[in-house]
Amino acid sequence: MLKVEAPTGAREILLHACCAPCSGAILECLRDSGIAPVVFFSNSNIWPREEYDLRLSELRRYAALMGVELVEDAYDHAAWREAVRGLEDEPERGRRCAACFRFRLARAARYAASRGLPVLATTLASSRWKDLDQVNEAGESVCAAVAASFRGSQPPETSVVFWSQNWRKGGLQPRRNEIVREQCFYNQNWCGCEFSKRQTL
Repeated sequence: MLKVEAPTGAREILLHACCAPCSGAILECLRDSGIAPVVFFSNSNIWPREEYDLRLSELRRYAALMGVELVEDAYDHAAWREAVRGLEDEPERGRRCAACFRFRLARAARYAASRGLPVLATTLASSRWKDLDQVNEAGESVCAAVAASFRGSQPPETSVVFWSQNWRKGGLQPRRNEIVREQCFYNQNWCGCEFSKRQTL
């Protein structure tokens, strides 16, 4: 299994998680590398609410099995819809996805700063359906924005670095698939938003 080192040598990080299938191998990798993740479920893009609850329940089950803390962000699909307004007909990997990543990762970065967690990573960087450059650009931009918003009013520990790790390499993709089978995870075939679902039908 791949061994990793977090930026600045951090031993505790915030891991934004989109679902249990994408989290499985990453959580194993972090644990085996001596890094303790706090898992942050911030996915107001998921619709309908029943789909959101199903994905969250699967992640809760796996987080409990792995013995890691899971924090649930507030579900606010209306705010997410506002963030992607005008981009509804964009294709997958288009501008809507970039705006979606920024929305979700900005909330994660603010939470990381509030907890004093110095590094933010995301399971979005594990999906072969996502544009890795889009994910990294979103993560880096929101972490920079959060750092700027705290500048002068908070101690330096509140700054958050985005970890642009490619979680598809080092054997993690095959291990992901093994964990999905071992845990009998609900494994969806679209990202979660209504626009993505419409394009998969």
